[in-house]
Amino acid sequence: MLAAIGDWVAATSFADWAVSSPYAYPVANTVHVLALVLLLGGIGLVDLRVAGMFRTLPLQPLSRALVPIAALGVLILAASGSILFAADAGALARQDTFRLKLVLIGIALANVALFRLRYGAVVADPPPAGARLLALISLLLWTGVAICGRMIAYS
Repeated sequence: MLAAIGDWVAATSFADWAVSSPYAYPVANTVHVLALVLLLGGIGLVDLRVAGMFRTLPLQPLSRALVPIAALGVLILAASGSILFAADAGALARQDTFRLKLVLIGIALANVALFRLRYGAVVADPPPAGARLLALISLLLWTGVAICGRMIAYS
């Protein structure tokens, strides 16, 4: 199914633009990396705090400041990632590393939803054990997404 989607995207004018523009791919790639910094920098620090590190930092203000930055990072990653995907959709859709990246993104987003459903936007301080576990899982998942993204070039 993903291969069919990749073939369809590859046949669009959006893909033609992504491939033929001298700026689309390099700008999208740069923006993608910067957005990854927003995501991992924001949610990574919050996850580490929820997991038990940096206990002198107040959790609620930290979370209120950094979670929106991480969410913005996800939105920018989706936009820039669509350009990167369109530029090589047929091949990427058939690549195991790219598929793993998509699976990890799906699980990471489900983890976010589970955390929000279970603990809300502002978790208690000290965080319950379940919140700490979900924070550690979040760190692992988003780091795995980042690693897969980098490994795509070598697959």
